[in-house]
Amino acid sequence: MKKIIVIAGATGNLGGKIVAALLVKDVEVRAIVRLETDLKKIKDLEQKGVKVFQVDTTNPSEISKHCIGAHCFVSALAGLRETILDTQKIFLDAAFAANVQRFIPSDYSSDFTNLIEGQNRNLDFRREFHKYLEKMPIKATTIFNGPFMDLLTTDMPLILFKQKRILCWGNPDQIIEFTTTYNVAEFTAEVAIDDNTPRYLRIAGDRLSCNDFVKLLTELTTKKYKLLRPGGISLLNFIIRTTRFFSPSKNELYPAWQGMQYMRDIMEGRIIFQKYDNNTYSNIKWTSVKEFLIKEKVISK
Repeated sequence: MKKIIVIAGATGNLGGKIVAALLVKDVEVRAIVRLETDLKKIKDLEQKGVKVFQVDTTNPSEISKHCIGAHCFVSALAGLRETILDTQKIFLDAAFAANVQRFIPSDYSSDFTNLIEGQNRNLDFRREFHKYLEKMPIKATTIFNGPFMDLLTTDMPLILFKQKRILCWGNPDQIIEFTTTYNVAEFTAEVAIDDNTPRYLRIAGDRLSCNDFVKLLTELTTKKYKLLRPGGISLLNFIIRTTRFFSPSKNELYPAWQGMQYMRDIMEGRIIFQKYDNNTYSNIKWTSVKEFLIKEKVISK
């Protein structure tokens, strides 16, 4: 009998990739979506073979009836407190009421277990949800994957292509973990159908320092890249506080200061994986930063 995997957030970027990774497995995929979800997105999922259920996501009993018989509930929600805490709690309660045995929370981030509470708003939401999750008699597995590698060519100001610089706060030899969203999705799909997974799994498609980035970008572009070191972590913290004071942007998911908080966290050295779980599933081919940048045609930038 096919395992049933229920997913919330299937219409999002990562959620859609998790769905695609699940669909190549011998499982039934069910997606719980909001009443106001775009009909085209629903039809796209259904055409791929997903069973889609439009529900009132404030009603746990309504969600629960579509979770009956499921092996695992996967959350790929993205948002602020209302989503990561309030809505995700409702999904967790619904999964438990339907006797779903396993739950994967929407973490997919750097390992925040060693970070100082109160210094990263979005990670604090996840930490607060964990406090609720730990009280529930359901087997949960969190996936920590470091920053998404995809951000290197979009929203993460680490590689300054035009200036031929690598932005570095603090120690230029500090190792940073990166994983593509495709690899995270593949790994999540494996975890979802696995019967025995630990509370935490830590993966990294690649691990580089700022100095490593200088060498790599110089190699790929044949242009001389250098470090740009505006200051240390203490200066970055001051900039974060100042930016947040003058531009709080409380309703934005990624205001400028939030991106700075992520940058500070990955360069501060508190996020140190003692071991990696990449080898848990042998069929996944992990994408390196070099492979990713070549695929993204970075050498033409």
